[in-house]
Amino acid sequence: MDFLDDRRALLRAAMLAPAGLWTAARARSAGLTPGSGPGPGIAHALADRRARQIANVRYDLSLDLTGEDSAIGDAVIRFDRVAGSGDLVLDFRGAGLSELMVNGRPLTTEARADGHLTLPQALLRTGANRVTARFATPIAASGAAIIRYRDDKDGGVYLYTLLVPSDANLLFPCFDQPDLKARFRWALTAPADRTVIANGPLAEKIAAGATMRWRFAETEPISTYLAAFAAGPWTHWTSAPAAGRPISLFARRSRRAEVDAAAQIAANRAALDWLADWFAIPYPFAKLDLVLAPAFPFGGMEHVGAVFYNEDRFVFREPPTLPQRVNRDATIYHEISHQWFGDFVTMRWFDDLWLKEGFSTYMAARIQAELQPDSNAWTSFLLSTKTPAYRADATSGTQALWQPLDNLDAAKSNYGPIVYNKAPAVIKQLAFLVGEDGFRRGLRDFLRGHGYGNATWQDLLGAIGTASGVDLGAFGRHYMLRTGLPRVDTKLVPAGDRIGALTLVQRPVRALPGDPEGAWPMKVRVRLGYHDRDDVVLDAAFDGTTARLPGAAGLPMPDYVWANDEDQGYGLFLPDERTIAWIVARVGTVADPLLRALLWSGLWDSVRDLRVAPDHYVTVLLDHLPGERDEQISRTILARGATALDLYLPDAEAASLRPRWEAALLARIDDPQLGYGLRKDALDRLVATARTPLALARLRDFLAGRAMLAGAAIRQPTRWAIVRRLIALGAPDAAALFAAEQRQDRSSEAVKDAFVARAATPDRSVKAAYFTRYFDDATLNEAWASESLGAFNAIEQAALTLPFLRPALDRLEWIRQNRRIFFLPAWIEAFVGGQADPAALAVVDGFLAARPALPIDIRRKLLTARDELALTVRIRRAAL
Repeated sequence: MDFLDDRRALLRAAMLAPAGLWTAARARSAGLTPGSGPGPGIAHALADRRARQIANVRYDLSLDLTGEDSAIGDAVIRFDRVAGSGDLVLDFRGAGLSELMVNGRPLTTEARADGHLTLPQALLRTGANRVTARFATPIAASGAAIIRYRDDKDGGVYLYTLLVPSDANLLFPCFDQPDLKARFRWALTAPADRTVIANGPLAEKIAAGATMRWRFAETEPISTYLAAFAAGPWTHWTSAPAAGRPISLFARRSRRAEVDAAAQIAANRAALDWLADWFAIPYPFAKLDLVLAPAFPFGGMEHVGAVFYNEDRFVFREPPTLPQRVNRDATIYHEISHQWFGDFVTMRWFDDLWLKEGFSTYMAARIQAELQPDSNAWTSFLLSTKTPAYRADATSGTQALWQPLDNLDAAKSNYGPIVYNKAPAVIKQLAFLVGEDGFRRGLRDFLRGHGYGNATWQDLLGAIGTASGVDLGAFGRHYMLRTGLPRVDTKLVPAGDRIGALTLVQRPVRALPGDPEGAWPMKVRVRLGYHDRDDVVLDAAFDGTTARLPGAAGLPMPDYVWANDEDQGYGLFLPDERTIAWIVARVGTVADPLLRALLWSGLWDSVRDLRVAPDHYVTVLLDHLPGERDEQISRTILARGATALDLYLPDAEAASLRPRWEAALLARIDDPQLGYGLRKDALDRLVATARTPLALARLRDFLAGRAMLAGAAIRQPTRWAIVRRLIALGAPDAAALFAAEQRQDRSSEAVKDAFVARAATPDRSVKAAYFTRYFDDATLNEAWASESLGAFNAIEQAALTLPFLRPALDRLEWIRQNRRIFFLPAWIEAFVGGQADPAALAVVDGFLAARPALPIDIRRKLLTARDELALTVRIRRAAL
């Protein structure tokens, strides 16, 4: 139904009124008693019951997007119902619901409570049913199912949806659970100057005065959280090769000149073709559009037919480094992998969230390794994917891959490094354990067997186990259901100048309550490194807590032993003292990038294990840095060096190292023998850590154009990063430089960049104003707020921000309820991670002690950050 009539204003006002309260009389008339409803959110019990009640769901959704702060629409819901299955619960948390009809008979909506309305069985039929309703939902900069973004440069207004994990019922009435897949048909009315994109192919456009009605074809069966549309004055590019699928890319019109559209479309197409061939299953949906969404709070979102990407990460405002290009392509490969893992086959419930996220990240690495061999994809996988997994999994806040979930209200808190980082690392071990042939055949069988449906981790391991002939029962128990990870130590026993015995011994990194006994099943490759003969690589499998390598006995004593060659295993692999000494002296001589990255990581893990002092790590780093030519390794080891200086070392101990640190970065910046990426990375690290007058003067030179980077003046966002650094340090000219940058920067991102930079101001009143805005300013885009948290919590201002720590913790439950998936962990990481002393640790521990009933998902995320802070305190104490 079209809403372009005289009743629009009246209807909008009526539908935005609060839903009626449930009175006892209304409850009795509905056949219920007060308090007997399903309660807030989508309970697992409710979802399980509904999955047995109905099937073959279809949604016809009509929405009017011409309003400023709300959208109104019609919903037609069709489904088949099992005989005698009782009342049926419909989900809707939007602003208004009216004119509800069930099989042509009216049903009052006044009994709607906790985001639900019961459809009584008296109005339902066995077999086909039809429900219609009018509804309204808010449009806002944040906290709404429809996000509004206004372009400060040209005034263009852009709308897009974001419904994962359970906000579909905030947008339209539905059965909001992943295993009730449905076919969607959108009809969207927007101002005539806007282009609309939705899940299905465009069927027709109908002009109506100042508006345009966009009707889209019906989709294949998809989960509700994958429903999506976007509307705005987009500019677009379309690639339609004669023998290939058309792919269109949409972006803000004000940024058209900045978008490398051909490269982005090509990367999406290459991933699409590779996956279709590797899985032997064609792309399973009717079309593919790509949207660069402004202020998008995720890196990407895999909506069927309309993948949304984070504009800021996909549009480079300065020449990109290799890690930036690799990361962007990895995001593309991840989201396209989701079309099979997540969209075509979806987890049955969000307790198996890892099933889609972990596989998409793992498959992204495989695609990158094959399509971009120069990217060193498995090195990136180690440094960017596995390392955050180890960090989180070693804390008391960790959890298992399979995460029990009673209610989808809490699903957003299950997102994090366990599902995104541990899961793909575990999958890599699984593939190595069962062998490539069985792994690939198992995945194909899994996808074919559950296409357009849902599955669990047991289904996945069952398919791979059957195809490979490997019993994966123990693997499932220890990797899917168990928390934490193993620590693997190398035991090398010499016999003169020969090896007497070589074993690997595992134990849990941390003793966790309820942790089952037993060892993680694991197969690894062990490298014995020699300077005067070829290295020896031996396979090893754990039999219980020990893996013995009889093939090593009698070999010459090696220079070093690395127990996880090729990075196939999942665990914290700690080098022995012999190996640490060799790494310190010779790590820069290792030619293979992955092996070199593994050895560097082993040294850093030894710092965190309090076996290597952080100042010694910085010294070793500076000794080997001049010869490091891999951009990803350089970036990582420098980031770790910055952590050692800024967090792990007390200021007095760090001060003696800073002149050499800054001199090394300046030498790297000025070295014409180095490529742009290595020089830019050194500049980024100098911007983040500069403290001495010499380094700060060079940063001012870059701003003034007196210094160049690789023969060119610096551009945004590096200019704003320098201004932000000077603000954070309280430089006397910071305010003038801030004002000058505001005048100079005419880009579409200038307002956001200024907002982020000002958050670094070392003034309590400014901090207090920002803290208030984070909660009270409904116009503040969530992505802007998230990006400013690091500047607010600059480590140099820890004493200033410490009083904000407890208020920040007090708002955690509000944040979980009102912000998107990744905002809560970013908030915790910023406020807890921006501290480094016992006083802050006491605040966190005091909060945890005072809040024993804190929801477990929030408690876990806070414990993860708390344990990192506690480790920092221990390392700093040991460094004194």
